[in-house]
Amino acid sequence: MKETKPLKIGDLVARVPVIQGGMGVGVSLSSLAGAVAAEGGIGVLSTAQIGYREPDFDKDPIGANLRAIGTEIKKARQIAKGGILGVNIMVATRKYEEYVKAAVAAGIDLIISGAGLPMDLPKLAGAAKTKLAPIVSSVKSVQVILRYWWKKYNRLPDAVVIEGPLAGGHLGFHKEQLQDIEGLHYDNEVQAIIDQVNEAAAEHDKNIPVVMAGGIYTREDMEHYLEMGASGVQMATRFVTTYECDADEAYKQTYIDAKKEDIVIVQSPVGMPGRAILNPFMRRAKEGQIPHEKCHLCISTCKVTDTPYCITDALINAVKGKVNDALLFCGANAYRATHLEHVKEIMEEFA
Repeated sequence: MKETKPLKIGDLVARVPVIQGGMGVGVSLSSLAGAVAAEGGIGVLSTAQIGYREPDFDKDPIGANLRAIGTEIKKARQIAKGGILGVNIMVATRKYEEYVKAAVAAGIDLIISGAGLPMDLPKLAGAAKTKLAPIVSSVKSVQVILRYWWKKYNRLPDAVVIEGPLAGGHLGFHKEQLQDIEGLHYDNEVQAIIDQVNEAAAEHDKNIPVVMAGGIYTREDMEHYLEMGASGVQMATRFVTTYECDADEAYKQTYIDAKKEDIVIVQSPVGMPGRAILNPFMRRAKEGQIPHEKCHLCISTCKVTDTPYCITDALINAVKGKVNDALLFCGANAYRATHLEHVKEIMEEFA
């Protein structure tokens, strides 16, 4: 088995070319991100309702989240042993700009941003050393980002993350596309995105690594994309069933217990399709609206009065282990989990 090359994002060098995908709410915080960074990968905290454990979260969710960004990054640094840390911030987050500025102020190494195109991320990050990586799912979206960032900010992404249709959580595809994933021939799109990024990088004499996400579970999966020209992979689902993952043990057990047919495409209350484990909660949600209390100010696209259930409540229940009253986001390969493992074992497999 040949050794992999490090993943270089500017002056950041990850010995193992693996970014651990950001998972909210609270699934990837300081424990998981710190452990991945310590083992030579890039550990990523999700800022989605990151302050859900703060005492004032119900009264002031935005304030609690902005405070928690700093405290969780600090805690992750203590575990990371000098390793690389990133945050995942969704463009659709209310007060997105403030979240970006809080992460930059806390000295984060890398911001990964999707769930919409992060058009003005360079302006928000300013002159900070923080590296910026947009998430794209199509050639069109990467072209828009490359052109706009260069024209308006004289800047190119430091890395580009391609998120494919096998990813977990919210997906950048139409529901119809997700009903026939094989028919998408998505590797063709991946190749076209890699070629587009390489062309822009060569034109400006820069190096822009492309990182593939969605459906990566084994080293073999990674090698497939490295051979296509990717510089690394982003992987989330595999890290859920680790001892170091920040989620409750009951949440991890749902992955271990899941069968392939339990993993379904759902319509999220925020208007995007997503991938999750079919459970009693999702069955109830199909039958009608699940009552909820006040809004937690999470996603700008959520229509509070019409929403079938509160996504924040459902995801907090998940991370706390109340799995029958929860939205259990997962990637397409969640059913492949059979046991808990240590982050170190996974990173050794991918090194």
